[in-house]
Amino acid sequence: MADPQLLSEVRALVGRQYGRVNAWDEVNAPMIRHWCEVIGLENPLYTDPVAAAKSCNDGIVAPPPMLQIWCMEGFHINNYAPGSTTENPYEVLGLIERYGYPSVVAVNSELTFERNLRLGEKLYYTTRLESVGDEKTTGLGTGFFVTLIMEYYAQQAAGDEKVGELLFRVFKFRPAQVHTAEQPAQLAPEPVVAKRPKPGVSDDTRYFWDGCKQGQLLIQRCRQCATLRHPPAPVCIACHSFEWDTLQASGKGQLYSFVVMHYPEVAPFDHPNPIGLIELDEGVRLIAGLVGVNREDLDIGQRMQVEFQTFDDDLVLPLFRPLAE
Repeated sequence: MADPQLLSEVRALVGRQYGRVNAWDEVNAPMIRHWCEVIGLENPLYTDPVAAAKSCNDGIVAPPPMLQIWCMEGFHINNYAPGSTTENPYEVLGLIERYGYPSVVAVNSELTFERNLRLGEKLYYTTRLESVGDEKTTGLGTGFFVTLIMEYYAQQAAGDEKVGELLFRVFKFRPAQVHTAEQPAQLAPEPVVAKRPKPGVSDDTRYFWDGCKQGQLLIQRCRQCATLRHPPAPVCIACHSFEWDTLQASGKGQLYSFVVMHYPEVAPFDHPNPIGLIELDEGVRLIAGLVGVNREDLDIGQRMQVEFQTFDDDLVLPLFRPLAE
């Protein structure tokens, strides 16, 4: 049961309006272009002045989902533009936390757009604590759903105009698994050991993985024109024949290219994790992990030899090791 004092203090904050947070920059074409490149958005209305001028917008507009971007603080936390409020619109979360609800998880975020943003407009937003729900118990634990509304405005000489809003709801809760001195925690279960992800196996690729289990590096070969192909495919890339068999490769080749994965670290792989593109002596290339190497010792053109390693008792993978000089 929630503390009555907590409920009283929380309800006193509901409806409170917090001051404005200003944008650092006006809506501008370079930021729009960079954002579109990152997202992979190719709509000319956002980046092509000629096409945008012929549209109903009469010029470039910002993609609607960029609404939040303009007023973000930047790389450093809480580094908001001059003139922004110093009030903390999330003070209700701190209040709830002091009463023993330490955890928070974002539940949903909803953007609503009034109109497109045009180049040269300067934005700001204000925050309102919309609601704090009654205490609820979920699979995560017991706590409160807190809803905040951020309203975005474009500064206008004739009066600022609302251009959109963000509804942001979080769950501030006490985790379900809480142990006290009177109720000590049970011994933690044995940690789960991550396994190597298994490859997708189809009728087109089964021969390759079956060959690995036999210690053979098999390459698909067209029965009509003898063209080798890898990765496997149902049709010859040269003569379009559906007939194929396999050739057992020597397993020798050269390092055509490589990358070294440092981050993110993904179990169960060791990091740094070198991965090579190997050009086999037979002429095809395949991607495989590299073993027995240091990053400083890797060289394009370096001779490589396949070796088969077994993981998790049943998964056999072809890896490549540098050949001795």
